[in-house]
Amino acid sequence: MIETMKMVHVVTTVSRKRELLKGLKDLGLLHIAEKKQASAAAAKRFQDLSKLSSELQEYAPKKEKNAKKAESGAGDAGAAEASGAAGAAGQAGTGSAPVLEGRELEALLESAAKAIEDKRSLTEDMQAATAEAEKLAPWGDFDPDQVRGLRKEGFDLHFYRVDGPVWEAIEKDEKITAIRLASVEKAVTIAVIGRLPQGMAANEFELPAKGLSGLKEEIEEDRKKIADCESLLRKAACYEDAIRKEMIRAQNAEDDSAADRTASSDEKLVWISGYIPEADLDPFRAKAKEESWAYAIDDVAKDDEAIPTKLRYNKVTRLISPIYKILGILPGYRETDISLWFLLFFALFFAMIIGDGGYGALILLFTIGLAAKKKKMTTPIYLLLVLSITTIVWGAITGTWFGMESAMKVPFLKALVLPGFANYPEYFGVTAAAQQNNIMKFSFTIGAIQMEIGSLIAVKKKIGEKDLSFVSDIGWMITIVSMYLLSLYLVLGEKLTLGPIGIGVLIGFILVVLFSGMSPDASFAEGLKAGLSGAFTSFLNTISCFGNVMSYIRLFAVGMAGLAIAQSFNNMAAGLAHGPLIIVAIVVVIIGHAINIVMCFLSVIVHGIRLNVLEFSGQVGLEWTGIAYDPFREQDQLRN
Repeated sequence: MIETMKMVHVVTTVSRKRELLKGLKDLGLLHIAEKKQASAAAAKRFQDLSKLSSELQEYAPKKEKNAKKAESGAGDAGAAEASGAAGAAGQAGTGSAPVLEGRELEALLESAAKAIEDKRSLTEDMQAATAEAEKLAPWGDFDPDQVRGLRKEGFDLHFYRVDGPVWEAIEKDEKITAIRLASVEKAVTIAVIGRLPQGMAANEFELPAKGLSGLKEEIEEDRKKIADCESLLRKAACYEDAIRKEMIRAQNAEDDSAADRTASSDEKLVWISGYIPEADLDPFRAKAKEESWAYAIDDVAKDDEAIPTKLRYNKVTRLISPIYKILGILPGYRETDISLWFLLFFALFFAMIIGDGGYGALILLFTIGLAAKKKKMTTPIYLLLVLSITTIVWGAITGTWFGMESAMKVPFLKALVLPGFANYPEYFGVTAAAQQNNIMKFSFTIGAIQMEIGSLIAVKKKIGEKDLSFVSDIGWMITIVSMYLLSLYLVLGEKLTLGPIGIGVLIGFILVVLFSGMSPDASFAEGLKAGLSGAFTSFLNTISCFGNVMSYIRLFAVGMAGLAIAQSFNNMAAGLAHGPLIIVAIVVVIIGHAINIVMCFLSVIVHGIRLNVLEFSGQVGLEWTGIAYDPFREQDQLRN
């Protein structure tokens, strides 16, 4: 559920501003309203550290190597070299990363930042020198300074490339002193005292600053300097934990600066406002009494669009929170929490799209291994357990185990199958067409049920708000049922009478048009006028409703596509499973099913999540406009 928020205003004397902000931060409950930007210096500090940390990821050693360096004490030496400090305060415990603090950490950060800039500049210089060397290579290795020396002594040498006829003309011209050199890139190459006359077709070779040998020396020198920079950065990257802690400190300092700039004041008083969950007001009151703060608590304003959302999960609904975090979605404060329904339908969609009990078993084994490695059960692990088990159940119902038809020759696996859903229907006396129609009908039914539940949720919410537009949602419920029946008629060819279906669509459309504009703040006449003015939009939405019901057929289509791909790889492997080629067959099976699993997961993201976030949420009236509840507090980890 979405927790009720209260607007809280806290006041104290100007002289106690720091104590007020520190007390609120220690309390960790106030989501500051209309928070201002932190100071430029505080923001830059965090940005610089974030950029540096991101750059150092490229040089971070593997955890095992890092642990060995820490155990051997290499961290202290690395700190001394990387930071240029007189001594290293880094401490390395067994199996932990080195630690730096204070001046030595600052020296490390400065030297690492300088090394990154130096490497970037050196790389650009080396690339330019390499390009120049490639351009100069056809001319051979010579010293440009010698040519410049000759020029100073009066021999104004210039070099050109010309074609044959031009060279013949130059040879005949007594005013031009030129000699032919070895050809460069198959062109006639000449050296001329002075410059050729203007208008003569010739490409002059611009004398480079360095010769080929000099450029190669420059490239090698740059390469060595870049290697030194990279060595320093690798050592600096060993202090990942120390840098991360400093980033957290900088993040907290940025939060402090923003809170300080947000707090308003006059000559005597300072105050700050924000949101606190109603369930947490008692701890706030106790803290206010302890600190002698004055405060006022109000209901949030009806027109306030900045109220943060805090979801209160139970043990079941918490499982969906990792999906919310991955997608970056959150219901708005005045919207409806659909976490339970989202979880239930997502688990079903996941199972239908993955579609294979064997794949579900692999996911289950992976989840068990992950739990063993972490040595604790986290929310994502519980979610994976649920998804893997539902996939195994769906695979058992449809008789799908790694796409192998031979699985149906195993009595136990065959006994688990629902004949009407069997992906190998011939083993159960069911035709392929009947089986496909059953799965499609199931998909349409699930879609209609989900959309009906969405409309019911909207009806319940609006009745509680005394919003007469709930009648339009009832109209949508009638429309959804009608469109569901129309889908069965058109796609599956079920024998249904179109008359009642058409009447249902018409009744639903009329209710939507008449009541969709109603609201608690408008009169019945105003709401009726608004609904009628949007009649054409309602007409388009009615047509779209049919498309939404039809879109659930993707559960059938994607599941069948995954099965077809699995069967194809199995057939390919079966054709190779003879003699020495059996090894190739095994590789084909492993790689083929791995690719199929990845594609199935992508399909879950594209299709399974879409049905919840768009079709279902649209019926609920949910737009995912939530602002995450982020109270002012001491952070112990970086925000995403």
